[in-house]
Amino acid sequence: MVVVPEFLIKRIYQKGSLKKLDEGASVVLKNVLGPGFISGFNYVKINDTVYESKDVKFITNGQEISGTEVSEANPIAFRLGQSGTLVMSGKSSVVDGANKIFIEAMNPEAGKVCLSVEDIV
Repeated sequence: MVVVPEFLIKRIYQKGSLKKLDEGASVVLKNVLGPGFISGFNYVKINDTVYESKDVKFITNGQEISGTEVSEANPIAFRLGQSGTLVMSGKSSVVDGANKIFIEAMNPEAGKVCLSVEDIV
């Protein structure tokens, strides 16, 4: 299994992309590491609110994919340089000022991949 250092994983998050939505939040991810796949979104946590895969959708290349549709059998190709917007539906947990964001996703080669960053709104 491939191990990706945390400092590299953090580069995927587009700083300043956190948006507060009427019912939820969104962030932008950009693959700056190399060609790969996303084989699952376990959950996203913003501050104290957890968004399960059923509350998450990924929008990339004009396609909107529900977090529950993404699996090892149905991965999302995430090419080098490709961007995508991760939209979380439900209670908005974004506050003015600093926000803690934690994303747990799956990758066929690396297994569980965890991204932990702070962003300011």
